[in-house]
Amino acid sequence: MRLTAWQRDPQLAEIEQPMPRAGEVLLRVEAAGLCHSDVHVVDAPPGALPYQPPFTLGHEVAGHVAALGPDADTDPESPRIGDRFAVYGPWGCGSCAHCAIGRDNYCDRRGTLSWHGAGLGRDGGMAEYMLVSSARHLVPIGDLPADQAAPLSDAGLTSYHAIAGLRHLLGQGTTVAVIGVGGLGHVAVQILRATTPSRVLAVDVREEALALAGRSGAHFATLLRADTAQVLRAQADGVGVDAVLDFAGTTATLELATSTLRPGGELALVGSGGGQLTVRKPGFLPPGFRLSLPFWGPRPELAEVLTLAHSGALRVETEHFPLSAAPEAFGRLRNGKVRARAVLVPD
Repeated sequence: MRLTAWQRDPQLAEIEQPMPRAGEVLLRVEAAGLCHSDVHVVDAPPGALPYQPPFTLGHEVAGHVAALGPDADTDPESPRIGDRFAVYGPWGCGSCAHCAIGRDNYCDRRGTLSWHGAGLGRDGGMAEYMLVSSARHLVPIGDLPADQAAPLSDAGLTSYHAIAGLRHLLGQGTTVAVIGVGGLGHVAVQILRATTPSRVLAVDVREEALALAGRSGAHFATLLRADTAQVLRAQADGVGVDAVLDFAGTTATLELATSTLRPGGELALVGSGGGQLTVRKPGFLPPGFRLSLPFWGPRPELAEVLTLAHSGALRVETEHFPLSAAPEAFGRLRNGKVRARAVLVPD
């Protein structure tokens, strides 16, 4: 599934099977997730991103090793043929201080790169095979189903990383709100329930999303309405919630978040809905308000997410499409008709 030009629908295409060189690893793709970030990439105007089409989309990938480059093949610590992995999606420069400890998501040279990872300027996993530039981007999945491991590499990792930054606020007797219960939000609800004692409130504009929040373990779920801030504050003993995870990122959800937080509360803005928040002092933000802008997550946290999934505490609700139906899956995602997370499986 190739992006051939900016702001044009991606196309299915036959290309030559890649061959691994040096320390590269060739994966036989078992599943690839599809998310709104892929739509944002497709819709980007020329020059907005440093990537050069054409390239294969797909940054949520799981599969097994099909071949090794000559350097990887002679390294005793390299993966073996048949080993199964999730691909750590954000690829940094590989040499800065952040990349050295698996924090490629915050690569110091990110602004100088012409790619940001698998399916983001480099060929990704919406294909039968995918080249991974280094074995350091592979995290073992054991016997975890590929349709779970693939979306967990972004929907799971991004949610987990956002929650990790708030965990100091989410002790006994606290309340957290999740705004937007889609592919990431429903995973976040499960992670909150599994890793914190906090009371979890969920908000969305769709009734079916509230049902998904309930299945995921939310203590309370409500539609976004004019009085939602008052409803959430009432659910939090009248003082407001301790933290908000905003997976929508629109102006309306940002306003809801800031009007729902208690003094000293924190907002983690995850969604890319284009909303704007005015920060000024004095102003209307809660005293002690803090804002974080988490992006994806470090590689060690992906291993922790996969451990949670192996334990049974975390399960992504998915809708499967064969790779040959990828255009249909994109269309359904654009129209808001995908249930939770779309996953492409090679035919």
